[in-house]
Amino acid sequence: MQNDSSHLLRQLLTILVLLVGLTFLGALGFHLTTDESWFNSVYYAVITVTTLGYQQPENFSISGKMFVIAYLIGGLGVFSFSAFQLGQLIVSAQYRAYREQRRMEKRIAEMHNHFIICGCGRMGTTIAKQMELRHQQFVILDYDQELLEETCQMNGWAYLSGDATDDDILLKAGIQRARGLASVLPTDADNVYVVLSARMLMTDLQITARASNDKAVIKLERAGATRVVSPFSSGAQKMARFMLNPRVEDFLEIADTGGMEFELADVHIEQESPYIGLRLNQADLREKGAMVVGIRRANGERLMPPPGNAEIQRGDCLFVFGNSRAVSELTGNSIKEG
Repeated sequence: MQNDSSHLLRQLLTILVLLVGLTFLGALGFHLTTDESWFNSVYYAVITVTTLGYQQPENFSISGKMFVIAYLIGGLGVFSFSAFQLGQLIVSAQYRAYREQRRMEKRIAEMHNHFIICGCGRMGTTIAKQMELRHQQFVILDYDQELLEETCQMNGWAYLSGDATDDDILLKAGIQRARGLASVLPTDADNVYVVLSARMLMTDLQITARASNDKAVIKLERAGATRVVSPFSSGAQKMARFMLNPRVEDFLEIADTGGMEFELADVHIEQESPYIGLRLNQADLREKGAMVVGIRRANGERLMPPPGNAEIQRGDCLFVFGNSRAVSELTGNSIKEG
């Protein structure tokens, strides 16, 4: 897409140079043959080559008329060619794609605390759908322009066409303002490179990566991934849990249903939170439909499960289970969801 944009800009620049050069040549000719001012000379050049109208200058000499004949014969051809090329460029798919890309870049530039999904395959699309269900902002990066247009434009998702391993693309995606990044590219090598690049750009970013085998898991963790997921291993573990505890697994599956009636999330207590200093049994969390199943203190201490008299402190991370509306209210009430 970047090469296409460069080619498009070169075409526009060529057309602009032709038109400006044609106008300057005409203005110079009129100025020398009629002694008109530069402004009037430019005016005569424009109305002559565009054939929009003509007002003959005073004291129009034979040399001036000969110049007009030559200017019309040569200039009209150049102007017609430039106008035709410009028209083709405007209606071309390449130009529409360029405008769409610029619109996306502007939309992404306004995003804050969003997620970046590297890869528009099955896993990337599934992650995007889950983010959409949770009303989270995100942008998808992929090199396949056609796949992005087919998948993202239909769903109204923000996207960027380009190599996700390129630092410039990550910066355009707003990695410096992002809340997290998921790298689910087809190959482990690409995922390692994305994780390494993202970690170098943002040392405190939450990075999740896909691995195809155990060796790739180790490499991705060393590259800086916060968490590495192996689809085959995770799927096998989920099947084993279902075989051992089918009812428990059915209960946990509630949080992943399409209706999103329930949500399991970690919520970070910020400095301005009204819950700081309250004990769990004093807070109105249960009344709102949310239940705290665990607390992780800022010093790393874990309370699993937390007692009712546990005090909520600044910097705590609350593991909350409840209906999606309650979790959203908690997130918006001076609490930042992790």
